[in-house]
Amino acid sequence: MALNRYVAICQPLHYPVVMNPRVCVQMTLASTLSGLVYSGVYTGNTFRLPFCQSNVVQKFFCDIPSLLKLSCSDTLGNEVLILVSAVLVVGGCFAFIIMSYSRILSSVLRFPTSGKQVKAFSTCVPHILVVTLFVSSDSAVYLKPTSNSPTVQDMIASVFYSIVPPFFNPIIYSLRNKQIKEAVKRIMNRKL
Repeated sequence: MALNRYVAICQPLHYPVVMNPRVCVQMTLASTLSGLVYSGVYTGNTFRLPFCQSNVVQKFFCDIPSLLKLSCSDTLGNEVLILVSAVLVVGGCFAFIIMSYSRILSSVLRFPTSGKQVKAFSTCVPHILVVTLFVSSDSAVYLKPTSNSPTVQDMIASVFYSIVPPFFNPIIYSLRNKQIKEAVKRIMNRKL
């Protein structure tokens, strides 16, 4: 999405050439394959762990930090793997997004009219907000040591990174549509 916005705003005449169907398929495949490798590594490491404590996961779903709490062996290697992969994968993606949006920001500030600046910012800000919410809550869960993390805080953070961004995405992006804005205004006027 960040690359799409960068090309659309900073290189609008090159958009059909840069974001052609082949590039879109390649980006989709890269995302899918990296997700499979990422989850495969964690699944393989999880199967190696012995579990001799309770089998009750104190969260809404079973993720890596909650499984490490249930293991009765030393999980330092798994925790280091989580830290390294989080810094490389999540940090790398976040750095790419920040880099593309900083270039967008510098390009937008050079626009001659403020109307075009507002339109460009309204296109980018929702994505930045959702990504920041996801990365910050995801980091709060995965970058903490498993031994001293409170269960309630982990549950709240896991809800934030797994439910809140997907819930807000359609709302945020549909509110940019004129018909949806008008329908929301009509409903709000009727209720008030």
